[in-house]
Amino acid sequence: MYILIMPVKDEEKILRDVIESVINQTVKPLFWLIVDDGSTDNSIEIIQNFGSKYNWIKSIHLPPHERDIIFHVSYVYKNGFDFIIKYCKENKINYSFIASIDADTILEPEYFEKILHEFEINGKLGIASGGLYHEIDGELKLSTKMENFPSGTGRVWSKKCFFDTGGFSLEPSADSISNVKATLRGWDIKRFNEVRMIEKRLTSSAEGLWIGYKCNGHMAYYLNKNPILVLLNVFQYTLRKPHYTGISFLLGYITACVKREERIKDRKIREYFWSYRLIEYKKLVIRRIKSLVSTI
Repeated sequence: MYILIMPVKDEEKILRDVIESVINQTVKPLFWLIVDDGSTDNSIEIIQNFGSKYNWIKSIHLPPHERDIIFHVSYVYKNGFDFIIKYCKENKINYSFIASIDADTILEPEYFEKILHEFEINGKLGIASGGLYHEIDGELKLSTKMENFPSGTGRVWSKKCFFDTGGFSLEPSADSISNVKATLRGWDIKRFNEVRMIEKRLTSSAEGLWIGYKCNGHMAYYLNKNPILVLLNVFQYTLRKPHYTGISFLLGYITACVKREERIKDRKIREYFWSYRLIEYKKLVIRRIKSLVSTI
């Protein structure tokens, strides 16, 4: 019913657990492509070991490259999507959904079963994910990032939505772009927090949180995010630990502004992040205030 891709780069510490969480799914993928992005640790051996045991797991290997969550990560993902779609076409593998996970994400056993059920309930649902959790002080805590938008990991597209929105973009923040394109074309997108996945390290921390949030600030500039939203993000990040992520995010945004770096060319995406996203955020704040008042 669904096909799955997963990029990997030097993830030997948690890779076995991640792979086993997919193997133990109550609804397994028809085909799973693992894209090794030039790993230098034992990740390749781990992937090959599982691939030899399960004929629905296949891997491809890209040349070594520095880890980069702005541009190169989209290149890795797109290589995976292009390969798996072509492979399924050539081998007559019929699928209805396309999914992706990061190599630091552990899925609950019924993850895909529950997510696919939501597509059955709502024929307009185009993109969905479960809730992203982190283990902090021995407790699972829901990440508040992305509000109700599908997460970048544990993500599922309906096949129709994926192709209707032009597939996976070779651009920074491709997941956010995919969300916006789906919304603009009338698809529903949603994150189902009751369906759990656990990210084994904090989001954007693969190369350290300072670098990760600086890259996020750069991507906010690239998407043409309204400065009001940027400042709200800075405020949000600064309030939570580690507090320096807000400064890093702002530095990434300002640096891109000063250098007048390129923004996304798609006019509709630029307009969405400049105007419509701000309206959505206002509505979200009003809903939260009303909810808070009703509980008092």
